[in-house]
Amino acid sequence: MKNIFRLAAAILFGFFSLSLLSAFEKTGRGEVEFNIRFFDRRIYYVETDPIYVQITITNNSPFPYRFKLADDRIFSVDFDIRTMTNRQVPQADSLVRKRTANNQVFFREIAIESGESFSFVEDLKDYVSFSQSGSYRVRARVYPELFRSQAFPAIESNYLSLSLRPAVIYGPDGIPLEMDVATGAVLVRQRLSPDEVVAYMLTARQQSQWEKFFLYLDIESMLVRDAVQRRRWNSENEEGRRRMLAEYRLNLQNEVVDGDIAMIPSSYEILRTVYNNDEGTVDVLQKYRMRTYTELRRYTYTLEKRDNFWIIVNYSVISMGTEAND
Repeated sequence: MKNIFRLAAAILFGFFSLSLLSAFEKTGRGEVEFNIRFFDRRIYYVETDPIYVQITITNNSPFPYRFKLADDRIFSVDFDIRTMTNRQVPQADSLVRKRTANNQVFFREIAIESGESFSFVEDLKDYVSFSQSGSYRVRARVYPELFRSQAFPAIESNYLSLSLRPAVIYGPDGIPLEMDVATGAVLVRQRLSPDEVVAYMLTARQQSQWEKFFLYLDIESMLVRDAVQRRRWNSENEEGRRRMLAEYRLNLQNEVVDGDIAMIPSSYEILRTVYNNDEGTVDVLQKYRMRTYTELRRYTYTLEKRDNFWIIVNYSVISMGTEAND
């Protein structure tokens, strides 16, 4: 009798395994898409910068898709990163230690309904150890039944091209140098006056040159202007704060937050500049041309002098009405 029960259990397990394998096979035909992209596409450096990748799983099938997502994502996700000569980048020491330790893996089951997507962000440097600059190909794998369960195949993503520059270059004043993505030239902060700093920022926005736009903008000060974000910032560790800054920078570029400063002015006129040795304000009339009218706004930018450079730390805006287009 026991043998009959064992046989029945084996048959049921076999059917269950086949159904799961069939579901995984469907993902290869596009019913469940797995895509990756850089969360905050910019210039990356070997030693300092986190490299955030957004992982998105989209369910195009008519049925809910379920998978296990570990609290520590290294048990759900893996990255295969190779040089242009197909040499695999070694795994990070911290990742190897965690995966080889005999600890319990905590997870939650994620259900993605038909037509919906689920996304999360991971830092490549939590998975691999970059030792030199160069070009790399990045591919991710998701393990629906966790990394330790090798009974079911992983789902593979698209490829990304990653370019790593040498370690951050510091100027003579100890300020990290930004790089112009278009030309590859070093962007160095100049000792500009407050009104020149604001004009530099606005001109960069008009030309969609984000590296120049952020050069004189204190991202942290802009982020914590919001009380909710400030409380979250104060409660985060260093890694969490880096993620918040990366997310805020991306949202600013997409005009999700602080749309007033991210909008592209059709023209601007500096009205007044007031400053002392440590702080200053610049009033600017900025115009935004619409189809039948032009919107007028008066901006007041607050700047602080840090290491002999004027930096924008805050702003306010007042609507000045509209004027008819010619």
